[in-house]
Amino acid sequence: MAKPKAPADDGVVTIKKYANRRLYDTERSCYITLEDLGAMVREGREFRVVDAKSGDDITHNVLTQIIMDTETRGETLLPVPFLRQLIGLYGDKMQAMVPQYLEASMASFRKNQQDVRAAFEGALGANPLAELTRRNLEMFQQAAGAFMPGVGTGKAKDAEIAALKAEVAELKAELARKK
Repeated sequence: MAKPKAPADDGVVTIKKYANRRLYDTERSCYITLEDLGAMVREGREFRVVDAKSGDDITHNVLTQIIMDTETRGETLLPVPFLRQLIGLYGDKMQAMVPQYLEASMASFRKNQQDVRAAFEGALGANPLAELTRRNLEMFQQAAGAFMPGVGTGKAKDAEIAALKAEVAELKAELARKK
């Protein structure tokens, strides 16, 4: 019989990393990938990665590995001059202050990013892309309706089609009279 899992007291999911490099999510009871961990970070989910054998916390190493894998795939976020400066800070007298400074800088950047998004949405409405998509779809349906009968839908389209059919019938009748 399976032993019930006790939820983490602090809400932090424990991920176990085994010697074969596999990652096991103890909350969902399944193996996951580094990409899954990256998604968890973007969702704001808190987790800690521990070595399954020793119990050591290796979260820092795994997060660094996620960054390396992402950068290797061509999704570069960290410019070379920044990386050079960061490497140069290792061993510097001010090294102890760098983590707090970077953390505060990222928190400030995240807040500014949220403020800009909120201002943008406030200026253009709740979802400007949805409105643009709706308009583009309407234009596409109108264009498609001109070439493929039945694509444009709605009563206005039906009335327009009926009027065009009537006009074609009149033109046919006029041509028949002239022959």
